[in-house]
Amino acid sequence: MKPVKNIHQEYEPPQELCDTIKCFWYNDTDFGETETSFEVIPDGYAEIIFHFGTGCGISHNGVLQPLPSPFLVGLLNQPVHFHIKNRLQIIAVRCFPWTVFDLLGLTSNKNGVHVFEHPVAKLQSTLLDLINNGKIEEAIHHVKEYFLNVQISTETMLYKAGVAMRKANGTIPVNQIADAAHATVRTLERKFKQSSGHTVKDVSSLMRFEKVRNHLWINPGTNLAGLAIELGYTDQSHLSKEFKRYTGTTPAAFARKAKKEQIIDNDFVAFIQS
Repeated sequence: MKPVKNIHQEYEPPQELCDTIKCFWYNDTDFGETETSFEVIPDGYAEIIFHFGTGCGISHNGVLQPLPSPFLVGLLNQPVHFHIKNRLQIIAVRCFPWTVFDLLGLTSNKNGVHVFEHPVAKLQSTLLDLINNGKIEEAIHHVKEYFLNVQISTETMLYKAGVAMRKANGTIPVNQIADAAHATVRTLERKFKQSSGHTVKDVSSLMRFEKVRNHLWINPGTNLAGLAIELGYTDQSHLSKEFKRYTGTTPAAFARKAKKEQIIDNDFVAFIQS
């Protein structure tokens, strides 16, 4: 069903948080009275999600379960389907995967979607009041202030590694990432696994997939063989295999869907991670 209203806005983090947080964002969508679902496709970030409305749920083992606010979505290796109806407003913190667990003081893991008890949950009531009064900018500022007061020691090695990986869109070999981080491969892999719950290769693959996904959504007519070469895949078959691994569909099918949505519904909004 076509959303009645959709607003999406991203906010830059304060300079002090740039090594830890990619951005903050707000979204307001009216899905109508009929319960519907929307798909979140994997990318190279982790998200802390606060939501406000009549409720948000997720299907787990065939059972629809309500999600409390906030919850954490770690790095995903397959699409996740969320269920919602009526109006849903979200304030989210988009984090680098190697910083999110340290930011929250949690032990890293690979479970994907997490529900957790944490002091950050105390923000919910204040944010709800601000949202209900239309004070979106103030709500975002409140979240920023919370994380500015969190004591976190950013691992310089991981930050340098992350910069190298993002600059190369996930195509750089692990040994070159280690060189950029001024570390041995063994030390980098150990630190990366401790901080993100994933290997360097895991995250690099997601970064590269994210680039393909974004490109195909914006330019669905792109030649896949050429895109594969451009982004460092062995060939088109390699790209297709990786794409299907993360989405359950082929890049060609995804491109057809993107083209159809853009033609039929000029108001359709897809949230492509920046």
